[in-house]
Parts: sequence; structure tokens; C-alpha cells
Amino acid sequence: MLVLGAVWGASFLFMRIAAPEFGPLALVLVRTGVAALCLIPFLFYKGEFKQVLGSTLVFLWLGAITVALPFTLFSYASLYLNAGSTSLLNATTPMFGALIAWLWLKEPITRYTVVGVLLGFAGVFVISASKKGGFAFRVLPVLATLLATACYAYGSCFARKFFSGFRAATIAAGGQLGAALCLLPFGLYYWPQQNPSALAWLSTILLAVFCTALALILFFHLLKKVGVSRAISVTYLTPVFGILWGVVFLSESPGLSLIIGGVLVLFGVTLTNLNR
Repeated sequence: MLVLGAVWGASFLFMRIAAPEFGPLALVLVRTGVAALCLIPFLFYKGEFKQVLGSTLVFLWLGAITVALPFTLFSYASLYLNAGSTSLLNATTPMFGALIAWLWLKEPITRYTVVGVLLGFAGVFVISASKKGGFAFRVLPVLATLLATACYAYGSCFARKFFSGFRAATIAAGGQLGAALCLLPFGLYYWPQQNPSALAWLSTILLAVFCTALALILFFHLLKKVGVSRAISVTYLTPVFGILWGVVFLSESPGLSLIIGGVLVLFGVTLTNLNR
């Protein structure tokens, strides 16, 4: 669990490094394309590639809405927010998951969930208010991350409803492949005119191989070993490592407002997960 939290936390560091040189769309095209190449052999090994091809449209939708769009939004936000901020805002995913599951799947919602969501969004407001600059520098990147986490949450509910007959690893591989295919024309059109530096390329490859493909394999292994309720606790470790890597490698300073906002978000996520 610590390894997974460290790897996912590093994704915000790598996005922060690579996004300014690649641009959001080209970065995510490489990320999903390389991740798909890493995961597709597992489909052939399990004999499930035909299963993915038989549900092409569904996987394209899954890839577009729950992978390509949120990855792009987080890459855009990384142009303006530090790694610690984006990793903390990513932790709002379970709150959106509870709300969407209540609205769409008719799952019950508790008073703890309501209080948790309110506290979480209060934390988001504190993090947003701490950013200097105008609307484009302060509010839009935060809204982009919230839309991204809402897409992640929607993806969880979508997979639960429409992919009950698929293995989790198959869903992950099909989603990355679908995302890469959807992004192909846009990523090529917005490919940077100046070739990104070696550091940006290295960060992107590490982001794709370790923080996407390997992280998904680790997560699904964790699901089998410890179950959903314990596996989801990695949500609390990811921002800790996101802040740590930002401080160590990018000399970021968390600041009091980020710490207060982060505590509110994580406490809100804790309440959201109570009795679920």
C-alpha cells in the first residue's frame, strides 16, 4: 500500500515537470499510449483481447470520459498548481463517488457522507483561495481538478454498472487503449513544435509505465489481497507522497493554507467513507 501511494503520489511530480513542455494533450497521448502498450500483453496472456474488441464503443467511452479527459484536466492544472495541491485535490474522488453512486446507483447516503462532502469542499475552497493571481491562475485549475475527480468517480460507477463480467485488469487495459485512440488526433495536432527535453521525456515515460500501468496492476492486486475498503485507503497516502515529492524534488513549500485545506479534504474523505 505504501508503494502504491508513493507511485501514485509521484504522478503529480512527473506531470508538473512534463506538462509545460509537452502540453496537456500531447502528454496524455504519450501517457495513455505507453500505458496501453504495457497492459495489452496481459490481455493476450489471459485471452481477453477479443472481449475488449467486442465492446469497442463501450471501452472508447470509458477511455474518453474516465481516462483521457481527467488525465488532460490534471495535466492542465499542473501548469498552474504545484504537485502538493493537485495531489490533495485528487483526494476528492471518493466524495464525488459517494454523490454519483447515490444519484445514479441509488446507494444510500448517510449524515457522515453529507458532512464529509461539505468539509471536503471547504478544504478545496481554502486551497483555491491560497493561490495568487487572477481567475485563470487560481480558480480554473482547481475547477479542472474537481471535474477530473468527478470523472474518476463516474468511471467507478460506470464500471460497476456495465463491466460486471470483466476482470478489473481487463477494464484498466481497455480503458487506457480507448483513451489513447480517442486522444490520437488531438495529441498529434497539438504536438509541441520544440522537442521536449530529456527530463520531460523521462518524466512522461515514468508517468506512463510506473504511475499508470504498474500502479493499476498494484491496485488490482491490492483489491484481491485486502478488499475494497482497505485498498481505497491509499487515497490518504497519495497526497502525502505528492506533497513530499514536490518538496524534495521541486523545492515546493506547502504553506499553511495548503495544510489546513488538505486536512479538511482528507477528514471529509474519511467521513464520506464511513458506513459505506
